[in-house]
Amino acid sequence: MTRSISRRTVLSSLAAVPAVALLAASESPAIAAAPQPQGTVDMAKLLQPGALPDEVMGKEDAPVTIVEYASMTCSHCAHFANTTFPELKTKYIDTGKVRYILREFPFDPRAEAAFMLARCAKDNYFPMVEVLFKQQENWAPVPDAKTALLQIAKLAGFSQESFEACLTDQKLLDDVRAVQKRGAEEFGIDSTPTFFINGKMYKGAMSIEEMSAVIDGML
Repeated sequence: MTRSISRRTVLSSLAAVPAVALLAASESPAIAAAPQPQGTVDMAKLLQPGALPDEVMGKEDAPVTIVEYASMTCSHCAHFANTTFPELKTKYIDTGKVRYILREFPFDPRAEAAFMLARCAKDNYFPMVEVLFKQQENWAPVPDAKTALLQIAKLAGFSQESFEACLTDQKLLDDVRAVQKRGAEEFGIDSTPTFFINGKMYKGAMSIEEMSAVIDGML
């Protein structure tokens, strides 16, 4: 138990947002107009189980459900994760207004590997995703991504052996690819990040002001 807590502590400290960044983000309280959706999907179909169980934050009965399809090597996804998501979590997820689901839509083998490691982190899925997005420049574009990912994974409690076992798990890789394939074929996803907010599709890294305008109109 102690070891598990200590891993969470390490992940949280790695992913901590500097206070100055939060202050800077709150200096522009301008109210944004709600962006227009770029399509709609059947929420019942969207929420049907896929190849992997959904990773979920928030209350089951929240009035708004957000499903995000992301790629771990996508810079726009990292921007959303690092600048918008913390406030979305505080303002809407933690208050019971939004249930948030993250689904894998990797565009390359490095993104696949990163998502596999997040899945292998079990209960630390979201903390691992958070760290990987914050550290994206340290592993996604570098020549030796495997070594860079190993260093991050070790801080999350992986050993060399469990790291290798995770990245050579063919079924897990097939399942991650199946999530992406379903997203593309059934829901028309062709770029990341793509968000479905109560079934309405929005493409691109939305600001907290844009997200608030959409969500508030559904509450």
